[in-house]
Amino acid sequence: MASWIVVSAAFASINLCLSIREMEYFSPQSCKELMHRYKTTEDGLYYLSTPSGTVYQTYCDMTTAGGGWTLVASVHENNLYGKCTTGDRWSSQQGGHANVPEGDGSWSNTVTFGTAEAATSDDFKNPGYYDITAEDVAVWHVPNNEQVNQWKQTSFLRYHTETKFLNSYGGNLYNLFKRFPVKYNVGSCPADHGPSVPVVYDVGDAASNHNLYGPNIRAMTDPGFITFRALNYEKAAMAICSGVKLKDCHTEHCCIGGGGHFPEASPRQCGDFTSFDWDGYGTHAHWSASKQLTEAAVLIFYR
Repeated sequence: MASWIVVSAAFASINLCLSIREMEYFSPQSCKELMHRYKTTEDGLYYLSTPSGTVYQTYCDMTTAGGGWTLVASVHENNLYGKCTTGDRWSSQQGGHANVPEGDGSWSNTVTFGTAEAATSDDFKNPGYYDITAEDVAVWHVPNNEQVNQWKQTSFLRYHTETKFLNSYGGNLYNLFKRFPVKYNVGSCPADHGPSVPVVYDVGDAASNHNLYGPNIRAMTDPGFITFRALNYEKAAMAICSGVKLKDCHTEHCCIGGGGHFPEASPRQCGDFTSFDWDGYGTHAHWSASKQLTEAAVLIFYR
């Protein structure tokens, strides 16, 4: 059957009925396309399709900075005390071992998991992560376990890029992380960090974002950026450093999505939120991040 899209809640309210033939043509592959082609303007859950015909549900932000943002992933730490254990889909569910240098490899594979509606309660990755061709990303920090209709109101940080940097990296993070693998021992810090891209804040600002990290890491980073594939002194790799550009290599305290092996104090540095708890869970002292940042999901959008 040709690819199609089920009309979402925003359209269901007007009781729209489509024939099979009409549905074949109603198959947007991103929220941006949905907005431009079908004049959709409400935030919420929608169904999109891939070029091969896979239909999936995700969240569309149709109002921030011009709208058209597609939720493609979320990183959620359900147990900071369980390092690289079940549920750590972005790092490793097999422990931090040198013989598994890439962990689960989720940043550069086509495995999908979770649901959009539960994106603040569990890790989430949909086909749009690798199928959509985008130019920019947006990031939301939303407290764990929030309902979809409360995400925007309860988010304490929301920011996006405006440089169209993904044009230089294959149009999405899947291709970017092919070029900059989140894998142990693929390079040295600081020479082999991936790109740092300036961000524009929609909620919060660079200073408030920076202050959510521990004082030690604030002294070693510049605020107002998002950094991809950062390496630490021991050549362990992390995928995303939210809101900061690194001036040194203590990346495990401000970056998420750690790879499969952390030589120092392994597995203490391993996990989706790596070493946010180095000096105690939520203590916001020395190397530890604040409890607010630690207990929030990181939602990733494309446009």
